[in-house]
Amino acid sequence: MAAQGSGPTADVSVRVAWADDAAAVARVQVASWPEQYAGLVDPADVPSGPEVEERAAEVWRTSMVKPGDARNRVLVALERNRVVGFAVTAPGADPDCDPVADGELLEICVAPADRRLGHGSRLLQAAADTLVADRFTRAVTWLRAEDDVRRRFLTEAGWAPDQAHRELEGPGGVRAKQVRLHTALA
Repeated sequence: MAAQGSGPTADVSVRVAWADDAAAVARVQVASWPEQYAGLVDPADVPSGPEVEERAAEVWRTSMVKPGDARNRVLVALERNRVVGFAVTAPGADPDCDPVADGELLEICVAPADRRLGHGSRLLQAAADTLVADRFTRAVTWLRAEDDVRRRFLTEAGWAPDQAHRELEGPGGVRAKQVRLHTALA
């Protein structure tokens, strides 16, 4: 019998990714590309399909098995045993970052169908905990300048712009403006 005031709870968690998670991480990533590249490339030019997922899975599998640094981490958000999102952390790579003190949230992604269910918040907290465990004292992340949804998500969690910005050139010469956010970890 359930205790009074308690009801069913969702079976959700975040853990370090295993190599066997590579295909599921690739599926989440590829499913998110149309939204991530909206306004940058023609929707018909966004790669998709099983062969794209297979290539992405191989890249993920390699990064999980042989990371370039022991502090490169891939975390997965689970609903029951299904991967619904992922986050990637690593030492900060920007020229003005200290790779001993500054960690970077390289990516955080939740499958479109699984958003607004708390997975992103759990992933963000787990990424911060992982960066702290790796002895980083500050975290940085880059996002598209016009990505107001992601910016709001991060600023509500305590991140703030640090005045750094850059412009990346993508396929077909399309340029994407990015801003960097940061947060103290300790």
